Amino acid sequence: MLVRIDQKSNEPLYLQLRSQIIASIAQGDLEPGDALPSVRSLASDLGINLHTVNKAYAVLRDEGYVVMRGRSGAYVADPSDHGEAQAEAGLARMDAAIRALALEFRAHGGSKEDFIARAAAQADRAYEEER
Repeated sequence: MLVRIDQKSNEPLYLQLRSQIIASIAQGDLEPGDALPSVRSLASDLGINLHTVNKAYAVLRDEGYVVMRGRSGAYVADPSDHGEAQAEAGLARMDAAIRALALEFRAHGGSKEDFIARAAAQADRAYEEER
């Protein structure tokens, strides 16, 4: 798993880490059952505080992307193991994020049609990207 942290970005480090792990899962670089690096080793490799990595892993756990197995560490979750409530919560979170983006786009003067076209183009990119 290749992770790059941009210390100059306005995005918090834990969210950068979260986003890159999710992208690795989506692109098939990480598969269900794969172990993530330990908090200490990833923090050391990236030169960041271990609490930052721990926070990213906790968010990923809460969102259902990883499971924590005590001292064994963090592993990529199997989506088929998600209960209905967890799946619904995940979809609700995504719906809220999409709505927030739509509102932001509208506030900048964008039209509904342009938003839909841009969202479709990004969805095409996400589903076509292969390693």
